[in-house]
Amino acid sequence: MWFGDNEAARKLTREVNDYGARMVADHPGRFGLFAAIPLPDPEGSLKEIAYAFDTLKADGIGLFTSYKDKYLGDPAFVPVLEELNRRKAVVYTHPTLADCCNRILPVVHRAVVEFQTDTSRAIGSVVFTGTAARYPDIKFIWSHGGGTMPFLYERYLRMPQLSPNVQANVPRGVEFELKKFYYDVAQVAHPAALASLAKVVPVSQILFGTDFPYRTSADHVKGVTEFFPDEGDRRKISRDNAVGLIPRLK
Repeated sequence: MWFGDNEAARKLTREVNDYGARMVADHPGRFGLFAAIPLPDPEGSLKEIAYAFDTLKADGIGLFTSYKDKYLGDPAFVPVLEELNRRKAVVYTHPTLADCCNRILPVVHRAVVEFQTDTSRAIGSVVFTGTAARYPDIKFIWSHGGGTMPFLYERYLRMPQLSPNVQANVPRGVEFELKKFYYDVAQVAHPAALASLAKVVPVSQILFGTDFPYRTSADHVKGVTEFFPDEGDRRKISRDNAVGLIPRLK
């Protein structure tokens, strides 16, 4: 939403959210709305959060993993996170291309490596800055199975040993914070990724996702069905966990 001009970003965000709300109204039972906000503009974002929840009755907020050179645990975003926590918001995140890595490896498409890496950085930012512990009522959903975090899981757990000053930011432990997040299966509905994710978090924290139009629902239904033999687990992933987060969709 934000391209360097706060007022333009606020206007674009409002247009996008109003459009999304009309889709929800025009197709009852078909859509929900995760509203956009114009970060890195905190003041504009607070106004849009109020409008999204109080007027549009949004189901949650959609964020990127980073904004320019700042990740979600950055102090600049504290007012926004405080408000999302107060509202017990569901917050869906999607990766983007970080400022640092715009042309770091031109031969490899950003969706192959950089997006997953940015999600992993954002998770680290939220956990190790103490953001997750300070705002426990925000229900974070991380795209693409948490990026590379499940593969790096043990390294995340050992982070306080490497940087002792981090210990106070995770009073209930790194594992506790990682296991309370939600993770979707978009682009990771295959045995290599699901095996790692399912070892890190319980099935109750895994949500269906497709990354449409880049992949199809059929791809992901097939992947989830083949990997999770238990029908109850498949139902949780495909429906029940999402309904638990957004009860009105039941």
